[in-house]
Amino acid sequence: NTRFPVVSVRISHSVCVEVPSATEAVLGEPAKLTCIACMKREEIKARTRVDWYYMPEKEKDVPIYRFEDYHPTELDGPFRGRLFWNGSQDLQDLSIRILNVTYNDSGVYECHVFRRFEFSFFAHSVLITKDIRLRVKEKASPDTTALYSEITMYVLLVFLTSWLLVEMVYCYRKISRSDEQPPDAATNYLAIPSEQKATPDAPVTQ
Repeated sequence: NTRFPVVSVRISHSVCVEVPSATEAVLGEPAKLTCIACMKREEIKARTRVDWYYMPEKEKDVPIYRFEDYHPTELDGPFRGRLFWNGSQDLQDLSIRILNVTYNDSGVYECHVFRRFEFSFFAHSVLITKDIRLRVKEKASPDTTALYSEITMYVLLVFLTSWLLVEMVYCYRKISRSDEQPPDAATNYLAIPSEQKATPDAPVTQ
């Protein structure tokens, strides 16, 4: 009988980092409402449901979206036809996206993550809530990160240019000093007066 090698394949899960959601949106453009709830390795098989709520200023929560058992459901309301699932397959990223943002979309959004962990001898449920206060603007705010990067590059360029000039001046002065050095030892020897030079021993006469 022919034996085939047994290959064990282990599915690796992506690294999860809980980052805050953007709080500004541009009028007429899409906006992502980020909701990340990381799980431990032993919690990956938990049953997860996420409910999204919208709360205008001084008003009650309005349910707008639900995702359960990998089935997204867009609920009736002011966002009907404009909400889309933007999360991950492992259900650690539970974000949604709003299309064609309007001024009326400003307000507080709540992401309710419900998880049920089933272990060998017991089950455990947990509820995670995250709030996002969104403000809609006519134009996007300037990117301060790009501005800081440009300033840093400019300062670094000035520093390198100054350092190069200092090195050039130093090398020039060093070369100038070497040109002004006194003659070498051989030249000094030739410059000694003849009377100070040692005379060879006179031959011995019989």
